[in-house]
Amino acid sequence: MTEEFEEQGGAATMDPSPLMRWLTSRVVRRICGTENVVKRRKKVEKQRVKSGMGHVVEYFHYVEDGYSHLASQVLQAFSERYDIELICHLVMGPQGKNSAEPELLLRLSRYDAFQVAADYSLNFPQHEDAPEPSLVKLASSILAAQTSADFIECAAHVGDALWSRDEARLLSLADNLGRATDDELARKLDVGTARRSRLKHYSGAMFYYGEEWYWGVDRLYHLEKRLAGLGVDREQGQPMVLPRPAVETGELRDNGSLTLEVFPSLRSPYTSIAFDRAVKLAQDTGVKLAVRPVLPMVMRGVPATREKGMYIFSDTVREASEAGVPYGNFYDPIGEPVRRCYSMYPWACEQGRGTQLLSSFLRAAFVQGVNTNSDRGLKKVVENAGLNWAEAKKHIGTGGWEELLENNRLAMYDAGLWGVPSFRLLDEQGNSILSLWGQDRLWLFSREIQRQLANR
Repeated sequence: MTEEFEEQGGAATMDPSPLMRWLTSRVVRRICGTENVVKRRKKVEKQRVKSGMGHVVEYFHYVEDGYSHLASQVLQAFSERYDIELICHLVMGPQGKNSAEPELLLRLSRYDAFQVAADYSLNFPQHEDAPEPSLVKLASSILAAQTSADFIECAAHVGDALWSRDEARLLSLADNLGRATDDELARKLDVGTARRSRLKHYSGAMFYYGEEWYWGVDRLYHLEKRLAGLGVDREQGQPMVLPRPAVETGELRDNGSLTLEVFPSLRSPYTSIAFDRAVKLAQDTGVKLAVRPVLPMVMRGVPATREKGMYIFSDTVREASEAGVPYGNFYDPIGEPVRRCYSMYPWACEQGRGTQLLSSFLRAAFVQGVNTNSDRGLKKVVENAGLNWAEAKKHIGTGGWEELLENNRLAMYDAGLWGVPSFRLLDEQGNSILSLWGQDRLWLFSREIQRQLANR
């Protein structure tokens, strides 16, 4: 039995009018296009020079967030490497419609931070449970008492004590560094959270510079490249503080005993730049590929805001460019186009072209600017997938796909994941080896596949 999801309206509407679909697509293309990003950066730099200001980077730290603890470990190296002023803020977690699954997100941040830490040469202990609220409050009060300069020096130490559940060490740090009163802590959190909101973001572990956001250790390389281009890298020619990890297929090949599950949706910018690469990773390494599509988040009743949507679209532009993946000529496929494509999916799978259909649809919507809300556009999708349009039309609007996608969604949630693209690596018995959300985790799956094969 499939679940009925509520229409959210506004930025999260699942069925826009044709005019709204066209306008949304046009606005996204214009704001997030590469040319516009270059123009905006030039304008920002011109204004900075005219004002006589230095290069100011702001960092927003959410104490309970695993990603923030990873970021805290690079603050000192980052601020020493680049000729910048780094201002640090304490913030609360995502709120309102920007906080779709707060408990799941915090749990994932702990699991994910542990999984990636070693490859980034950072530290994060393996923990299922959140740190005790009393320890979170103590750690927060210590950080709230610091200037930005002191915050940069001590944040990682405070975080290490917190995530180690070491109350004695936190109390010692409080004695040595000082701690804020409850009122002072509340004010610090309010000020930092309000500042982040004014700058149109919602998350922790975020860096802000020159009207752009950079998420934690995973996006710092974008900021490093930008700062280096402005001539403020004190060690030009040396490796970045945190280079972008590469997807490495390696030399070892599987015989199909491992399975890479891919959970895509058809309206996800991040899925659009990762889907074909995930398919290729499975092909290149010999692991079995299991594609498990789900409905887009807003079609599953997950709330969204304009600021969140615009960040995702603009961030995908940067990520696509670095990965050498085409992206950006967007025509919004939300709602009926997605349903119509999915209604053909079971038939396409019977023809052995299900993966090709999804790939073709994503390419049409995010690269080719095809209006998939028309028969003409959908015909192009079908034919580019190597399928027959006359036969495909017979399956448009038919049922049966809903239960398949709902089962995939439940499996994804059961793995502690809810966003797309998500991935799971399974062993020969179907047990989970690694389950993570995000196109920026393909590199970790590629390395884990090689580790698994090397240990046989």
